[in-house]
Amino acid sequence: MPTRESTAVPVLDLQATSIDLTRQICDIESVSGDEGLLTDAIVASLAGAQHLEIFRDGDTVVARTVLGRARRVVIAGHTDTVPLNDNLPTRYETEDGVEYLWGRGTVDMKAGVAVQLKLAAELTEPPVDITWIWYDHEEVSAALNGLGRLARNRPDLMAGDFAILGEPSNSIVEGGCNGNLRVELRAFGLRSHSARSWVGHNAIHDLAPLLDTLAHYVPREVEVDGLVYREGLNAVGITGGVAGNVIPDEAMVHVNYRFAPSRSGEEAIAHLRELFPGYELTVVDLAEGARPGLDAPLAQQFLAAVGGVARPKYGWTDVARFSALGVPAVNYGPGDPMKAHADDERVPVEQISACEAGLRSWLSGHGD
Repeated sequence: MPTRESTAVPVLDLQATSIDLTRQICDIESVSGDEGLLTDAIVASLAGAQHLEIFRDGDTVVARTVLGRARRVVIAGHTDTVPLNDNLPTRYETEDGVEYLWGRGTVDMKAGVAVQLKLAAELTEPPVDITWIWYDHEEVSAALNGLGRLARNRPDLMAGDFAILGEPSNSIVEGGCNGNLRVELRAFGLRSHSARSWVGHNAIHDLAPLLDTLAHYVPREVEVDGLVYREGLNAVGITGGVAGNVIPDEAMVHVNYRFAPSRSGEEAIAHLRELFPGYELTVVDLAEGARPGLDAPLAQQFLAAVGGVARPKYGWTDVARFSALGVPAVNYGPGDPMKAHADDERVPVEQISACEAGLRSWLSGHGD
C-alpha cells in the first residue's frame, strides 16, 4: 500500500470555478485523521501567492496578508470529513430543476473551503487584511481540533476584528451558536437476586422521575442580540443492568443539553443539577456557546453586503473559539446543514456561486 510520502500531491486548479474546485477538493479523501494529503495540496496550490504569508501547524494551514490595513478579518474552514459511505467520487445530479454536487464533504464543508481557497489566491489587494485558516480534526474530539490547537499554540494567528466560519448555512449568515453540554446522570441501588427483589434496590427504577422530567421538559426559546435560539434537552443514551436474574445496583442516562449563548457553561451545569437533584452528575463534554457578534461594525457591513438577513446557529461550531478570544464571528457557507454527514450529502451548486459572490464583493471593498 502506498504511503503518504510516496503519494503524489494532487494539483488543485485555483483558476477553476469554485464549483469545480469543490469537486477537486472533495475527491481528495480527508476523513478526520487523514487530512495530510489535502493539506499538502492546499499548501502547494498557494506556493506562488506572493501576497500571502503561509504557516503550517500539523495539518492546519494559515495564509494571511500583511498589507498594513487598519482592520483584519479571519476566514476559516475545516478540511476533514466524517467517514465515507460509498459517497465518493463526487458527481453532478439534477432534481426538480436544481443542480447539485453530490458526495461526502460537499456540504460539511469543502464547498466553503473551495470558495475560501479561490478567493485567498485571487484577492491580492483587499481593503482589509485577511487571515485564511484551513484546519484539521473538526469532526472528532474537541481535544484534537486543529483550530483549538492553533488557539493554544499561536493565538496571534487567530487575532482579528471579525471572523467568518464557512460552516454550511445555505449561504445565509448564521450568528453565534448554542453551547453544548453532555452529562451522565447516575442512580445507585443494591444488588439482589431477582427472585428476592425486595432485599435489593433497583437503580433502573430510580431513573423514572429523571426520564419523566426529560419527557415533559419544555425547551426555552431565548432572544440573544436580536436572534432567537432554541434550546434542547434530551436523553441520548441509557445503560444499566447486570444479568437477567439480578436487580441492578447502578443505572445511567446520558443527557445532552444545547443551551442558548446567554448562558455560560457553568450556568448550564447548574441548571441540570437543579432539574435532577439526587442523581450523581458527571460532566462528559462542555463547549461554551457564542453570542451572535452581529453588533460589530464589520459584521454589520458584511451582513448588509450578503443580503441583510441573519439567523441563529442552533448547533455548536468553532465560532465559539473565536468568541472566546474576543473576536466576533458568524457562520456563512454553502450547503444545507440538514444534509451534513448524510449519505446523500449534496450541495446546490448555485449556493457555492452565491457564497463566492457575496464574499468576493465584500472583500473587494464593494460591501465595505
